[in-house]
Amino acid sequence: MPKQYSIAQARDHLTGIVHDVERGEPVELTRRGKAVAIVMSLDEYRRATGRATSFPAAWEAFRRTADLDGLAFSDEELAQLRDRSPGRDFRWE
Repeated sequence: MPKQYSIAQARDHLTGIVHDVERGEPVELTRRGKAVAIVMSLDEYRRATGRATSFPAAWEAFRRTADLDGLAFSDEELAQLRDRSPGRDFRWE
């Protein structure tokens, strides 16, 4: 539950509110007992309003940073990993 201040109280406690927000604690502002706004840190705001990355862009970013060559398996290694059992018995009924 975030700290809560009326707008009138917020005027008197602005410095403390900013310190709370910088520590990652959002602050709720109220008017006549009803919540009307949330004060949050700039980092939280940017995270909340940032655009979602498309899958192709995220995949390209991953490929640029990951060492995929170190993860490669040879055909022989993959053949050893494959389960060649027939699996469970299944029939349509």
